[in-house]
Amino acid sequence: MDYVLVHGAWYAGWSWQQVADTLRAQGHGVHVVEQLPSGGADPTKLGDLPADVAHVREVIDGLVRDVVLVGHSYGGMVIAELAGHPHVRHSVFVAAFRPKRGQTVLEIRSPHPIEFLVPHDDGTIRVVDDSALARDVLAVDIDESAFVDVHHRRGAQALVSFTQSGTEPERTHPVTYVICERDKTIFPVDQEKMADGADHIVRLDAPHLAPLTHPRELADLLAGVR
Repeated sequence: MDYVLVHGAWYAGWSWQQVADTLRAQGHGVHVVEQLPSGGADPTKLGDLPADVAHVREVIDGLVRDVVLVGHSYGGMVIAELAGHPHVRHSVFVAAFRPKRGQTVLEIRSPHPIEFLVPHDDGTIRVVDDSALARDVLAVDIDESAFVDVHHRRGAQALVSFTQSGTEPERTHPVTYVICERDKTIFPVDQEKMADGADHIVRLDAPHLAPLTHPRELADLLAGVR
C-alpha cells in the first residue's frame, strides 16, 4: 500500500517522520508532503488553502499507484477537497478538520479557555511562544525538554487559510476518522461531530500531535487501512 501523509499547521512534514519510517519498514510506500504552501518561515511567501490543495493534488498526480491519503489537523481541510480524486483509495483524517460545505477552520475549531494561537500583523497565525502551554495543548506526552525542540521548529501559518471554506466535493472512496481521545486542540467532542458519516471511526488514546507522540500506534492503524 502507498500512503501520502499531509501535515497540519505549524509543524511540517518532519512531524510524520517516525510514522513514515515505521510504514516503510513494514514494506509500504510513503510520500510525505514536506511543506504545504500556507505554512513556513517566511510570511511574505505563504499561500492559502487552494494552494495547499493544488500542491497535494500535484503530489498524487505524480505517483504511479493509488494511495491512502492521510491528513492531520489542518491537513484535513486539504484532503477533504480531494474526496473525488481518482487515485485516492481511502482518506484518513487524524484528529483533523473535516468540513461541511462552506465551513472554515475558524468556524469549526474548538473554543479554548486559554488561547494558544496568536494572530500577527503580518497575516499569520502562530502558536504561542510559551512552550509549556503549547505542550499541554498539543503534545503533553512528549517530555518537556524534548518538546522544546519540537516547539522551536514550528513555523507560521497564513491566517487566510483558516478563513477559506471547504467545498465538500462528492466522495468516491471510503473515509476513516481517527479520534484522538486526549486532544486539547480539537476537542474529542468536536472530532466526533466531524467523524459523522465516516465509513470507519477509530479511537486512539493520544493527544493532538499523535504523529509525534504515538507514531507506532498510528502507523499500525494506517497499515490496516484498505
